[in-house]
Amino acid sequence: MSVTIRLARTGRKNQPAYKIVVSNTRDKRNGRFVDILGHFNPTTTPAEFSYDKEKYEKWAKTGALITEAVKKLIEGKYEYTKYEPRKVEKKERTDTQAQENKAEAKEEVKVDKEEKKDLPAQAGKPEEPKTPKAEEAPKTEAKVEENK
Repeated sequence: MSVTIRLARTGRKNQPAYKIVVSNTRDKRNGRFVDILGHFNPTTTPAEFSYDKEKYEKWAKTGALITEAVKKLIEGKYEYTKYEPRKVEKKERTDTQAQENKAEAKEEVKVDKEEKKDLPAQAGKPEEPKTPKAEEAPKTEAKVEENK
């Protein structure tokens, strides 16, 4: 099974810190790991970064895959960008578009009302309750006579 050198996130909400770990490629990001090589804390000024060079070289020579983030960290070219969700811009509708949409909605309502008028008069009436079966009706009458 292949092994990867990657970052595992630690720290609190909105204050991330990372461990540089060696883990199986199929394990979760923060899951089980084989070895810890170092740590990276981007929230401090300047960002703290340290790792064990001997362990890193040993794992790299044995064929461990190295992620882009770890490669850039070791080269000193990594720039941490804080996550900021994109704001969805609302489309500005012109007054004419709003009026057109209202007119279309009114037309649809008129068409629905006209269709209802065209339906037969019985369609709107509820159905009459079903009468009991012919066999059951005499039995109930007989019971009523017995109670008298």
